[in-house]
Amino acid sequence: MKLKFKTKYRIMLHKSYFDTGLGITNYFKYFIVLVGLASIELEWLKPGIAFLLAFLWGIACYLIGRWWYKYGWIYAQAEVGNQFNLFQKEVRKKLRNSVNRKT
Repeated sequence: MKLKFKTKYRIMLHKSYFDTGLGITNYFKYFIVLVGLASIELEWLKPGIAFLLAFLWGIACYLIGRWWYKYGWIYAQAEVGNQFNLFQKEVRKKLRNSVNRKT
């Protein structure tokens, strides 16, 4: 099956939304696991509640990731990475020096 590039791009964009939201809310999975384990021991807690929480968490991951991209947090995240990237530091230093020489 051959997909057009635009279709591949859209699929990967939605995957990025989910992956970003998953990364941001990653610690929530431990809460879901605890609820799942507690539902085994406690009769009043239905076992399906962990599945429901996991499903809702998946939707929340997508929505949070979409919000992250929409409001520019992704650029701030990239800039934080650039601040600690040795190659970026070197490039910025050289650009700064070349601008200072021209003025």
